[in-house]
Amino acid sequence: MRLVLDTDVVVAGLRSDRGASRQLLMAALDRRILALASVPLFLEYESVLTRPEQRAETGLSVKETNLFLDTLAAVIEQVVFRFLWRPQLKDPADEMVLETAVNGQADRIATFNVRHLSAAAGSFGISAARPAEIWEEFRRREHEKK
Repeated sequence: MRLVLDTDVVVAGLRSDRGASRQLLMAALDRRILALASVPLFLEYESVLTRPEQRAETGLSVKETNLFLDTLAAVIEQVVFRFLWRPQLKDPADEMVLETAVNGQADRIATFNVRHLSAAAGSFGISAARPAEIWEEFRRREHEKK
């Protein structure tokens, strides 16, 4: 599965050791899921995760947060924007998530912002869904392989 993790999913995965966001992060780190990210999206991960209020919630120091980001960067497939598809969305901040998915030929976008991303992603043949839905699909596929 080729998957773009929206920033809200990465944040949720670090803030809680339970739930589908954490499971998707772990599957990406274990390379069971191919996570895709562009430079702008990865910079947003860094910007959000290193905020003091986020670090207070995750319990991670700046050094630990940067170690996590380095580890994530080592396993993702970097997406280079060949085309910009703007504007597609009401929120310009969501455009880089969609452009990463389109340029990276993603199957799915994991996001809590399905309402805003779903229609635009669907027009490119990409499904935007909540982490729990994607995690269930991934688990089902893994089970069918066995």
